[in-house]
Amino acid sequence: MKNTIHILFILICSHTFAQMKGNATISRQNIMSSKKLGNAEIYRDDIEEFRKQDLVTNPTLTIDVKVLNNIIADSYTAVFNMVQIGETSEEANKLMNDRITKVKNKLISKGILEKDIVIDVISFVPVYETVIEKKIFSTKYNEVPKGFELQQNLHIKFNNVNQFQEILSACANNEIYNLVKVDYFINDIQAVYKQLRTEILKNLKEKQQFYNDLGFDLTLYDPTMADTKYCHFPKEFYKSYQAFSSTSLEALRKRQGIVTAKKQTTYYYEPISFKDYDVVINPSILEPAIQIGMEIKLQYTPKQEEKEPVKAEPIFPKYFLVSPNGNIDIKELKLEQ
Repeated sequence: MKNTIHILFILICSHTFAQMKGNATISRQNIMSSKKLGNAEIYRDDIEEFRKQDLVTNPTLTIDVKVLNNIIADSYTAVFNMVQIGETSEEANKLMNDRITKVKNKLISKGILEKDIVIDVISFVPVYETVIEKKIFSTKYNEVPKGFELQQNLHIKFNNVNQFQEILSACANNEIYNLVKVDYFINDIQAVYKQLRTEILKNLKEKQQFYNDLGFDLTLYDPTMADTKYCHFPKEFYKSYQAFSSTSLEALRKRQGIVTAKKQTTYYYEPISFKDYDVVINPSILEPAIQIGMEIKLQYTPKQEEKEPVKAEPIFPKYFLVSPNGNIDIKELKLEQ
């Protein structure tokens, strides 16, 4: 009975781990199966390489600090594209306005302000069709006006990511399906950079003190500095994969025709990993976030010993008196210095 319980516990744990792993990981493992090398083994190889390497003489010391901040946006703007065709310009405009009015009324009832819904007119052009005009000895193809096409973009600002579902529903109910993009905004970006600079200075002082504790007097080095900052939005870090599936072996045994099913492409958000950072602010991300980073690198080179300047001996000019006989009779004139 105990053995049965142990086996059951192992099976349950194995199933749980599989759920925690995710299909994206399984897909990546299938790609790497030919190499028989997983990410954990790669990381272990990096550690072993570091432990086995021999240190060579290098007078330069390098201290770098990397800080990352995961920021939840203060507001968002969703952009939808709409196209409306009518037989006349008045009809096309009226049909478009009716759709927009219904979307506005629905969103206002859900707490979105009217001023946060903006229309951007893209184009308003006639639509033509080709009419064939046949004669006895020739055929003509003429373009004649068929109607009008009105194209607009609908910009909707919202402050809570949970409101996006209501926006999608309101647009879909009025035949607006083309979601162009979603922009993320931060109200005070300078405050974010100020926090990053504070964390960098704090961590940098700790590392400098660490080198001093190891016996390196940094005052005997000349520092050189380089720094950078960057801001990445969620749309830059969506990846895709296709779910793994295998062909039935039973169908192969029966030599039946196999029709390969289309694999659905899955997209998911994978932010910057914080494994390479010294400090990560707000490390746990529940929803897609704006990732703002700042890095600084200091290189310390030993100061050159100052040598005393060599005093140059004074040079005094010499004067010679040449007789009319040329260089046969030359006398040096002694002058007081």
